[in-house]
Amino acid sequence: MEAGVAAVTAALDPSTVGAAALAADFRVERAGYQLTAALSAEPGEVVAVMGPSGAGKSTLLGAIAGFVPLAAGHVTLAGRIVDRAKGPRVHVPAGRRGVVLLGQDPRLFPHLTARENVAFGQRARGVKRALARAEADEWLWRVGLDGLGDHRPSELSGGQQQRVAVARALATSPALVLLDEPLTSLDPETADGIRAMLHAQLTTAVIATHDAVDAVSLAQRLLVVEDGAVTQSGPVRDVLAAPATRFIAALAGLNRIDGFASGGAWSKGGVVIDAADAASRGIAQVDGAPLAAVFRPGSVTLARAEADTWTGALRIAPSARPGEWLARVERLEQTPAGVRVRVAEPAVAADLPVDAVAALGLAPGVPVWVWIDPADVRFQRLVDSRNDSHSTLPPR
Repeated sequence: MEAGVAAVTAALDPSTVGAAALAADFRVERAGYQLTAALSAEPGEVVAVMGPSGAGKSTLLGAIAGFVPLAAGHVTLAGRIVDRAKGPRVHVPAGRRGVVLLGQDPRLFPHLTARENVAFGQRARGVKRALARAEADEWLWRVGLDGLGDHRPSELSGGQQQRVAVARALATSPALVLLDEPLTSLDPETADGIRAMLHAQLTTAVIATHDAVDAVSLAQRLLVVEDGAVTQSGPVRDVLAAPATRFIAALAGLNRIDGFASGGAWSKGGVVIDAADAASRGIAQVDGAPLAAVFRPGSVTLARAEADTWTGALRIAPSARPGEWLARVERLEQTPAGVRVRVAEPAVAADLPVDAVAALGLAPGVPVWVWIDPADVRFQRLVDSRNDSHSTLPPR
């Protein structure tokens, strides 16, 4: 219950209500772990934070909310410094920041009705009971729970409880809403409904998620955290269109393989890939320069090799044309549209219809020819994205 109180009272500082802007640049240090991040949110903007499990998404939100101490840097809300590690030290308690943090667990008060849960924040602020209850009913209507105000949490489904939690958070007019994977524990249909509701109701927010659908449907900007550092940030469309790491490429449903420029093409381990567009050819002119090739799994063509074994295929393999190489099937994955075939060296995914996979007789270990049309390939310069996180903090 204490966590539930914290989640609500974190939005009760009247001095910050309606300000809704974030600027943060900080470092968090724990035993064997470090997170360095810089991010901002303009009034009315939603920023999505994505990354692998353990990358630091929840730690990032906890630092902004005031639950995780800073080792360096600052957090500013609506032009007001609420956390500064040094010179002079500032730390506004979580309950006075004008921020609300909502996670996977709705953390509703079990002894209160849905209406009373939503009205709790207003009542704690001193709003009269009748007005707070009326505003609670308005918020329950906004989140699609009209008529369920008298129900206690135990009488509501998991999705309905999450809607009550969102209504309770937003009813206090927080300066900033922090959402920590709030849809993870819900079934797809319920998650879609709450996602649509959040799209309609959110103002300024930072949402940590593992689902690219959340980023595309809810956010204007995307921040990616990997291994305790920001690896890419920018408008959602720009980040997903030009992924800086393999993880981001996977989020965007793209292949991204790292290699080197060679003769205006991409090359690594004897594999050569061409790109047809002038911009890609232009950045591949410096031989030996680090280079990434990006293309869609649906653009990859697979053909069964002339031999059934890898050593046999190697013995009779002809010289490959640019964009074509011999590889082994690593695994097959079911997709809504067919099968995703993953091959190794380099690691590439190809999307094929089920009947095509059956006709080729594909299975783990089978040698195949992989080919990608240069028209479907884009090159990107390889840079150390961890040194481009816009943080002004000195390296540790």
